[in-house]
Amino acid sequence: MARLSKSVAIADEIIMNKIYAVRGQKVMIDRDLAELYQVETKVLKQAVRRNIRRFPGDFMFEMNAKEFENWRSQNVTSKEDLQGLRYAPFCFTEQGVTMLSCILNSERAIDVNIQIIRIFTKMKEMLLTHKDILLQLQKVENKLTAHDEDIKLIFSYLKKLLNPPQEPRQRIGFKP
Repeated sequence: MARLSKSVAIADEIIMNKIYAVRGQKVMIDRDLAELYQVETKVLKQAVRRNIRRFPGDFMFEMNAKEFENWRSQNVTSKEDLQGLRYAPFCFTEQGVTMLSCILNSERAIDVNIQIIRIFTKMKEMLLTHKDILLQLQKVENKLTAHDEDIKLIFSYLKKLLNPPQEPRQRIGFKP
């Protein structure tokens, strides 16, 4: 733990901002990982291609043209400045990021990967916590909806009691 804090001082927010949702998965893009590892994107991609068997489709995939354009438009890039992106980036899932530490055998890569995996874990825990909260809110909403219906029924009966019918009712009882 001491080694991590001395050698790598990356704020969690910086890493969290580099996690995107592509194909319904939380992924990190090759160029962002290369920046964190302090290597060139080209070097990272070459290392992945040399060890492609370590990266099945659920660990890493390449964006298709539509995803690439959508991702680029979300990151507000002009046509002149493609952010150095001529080719669709590789997208690494949590398992793919873990596998990167095996092929990029540097102290920095190991330390950064440990931090990234901890952040992915925190995000999962937060998601589960929020899911529980949402379920509780749904239960409360259902109870309130049922109460609303009961209250409307009570008010309709009260209105009937307060506003007696206008038609004269036939008197009952003793008649002289």
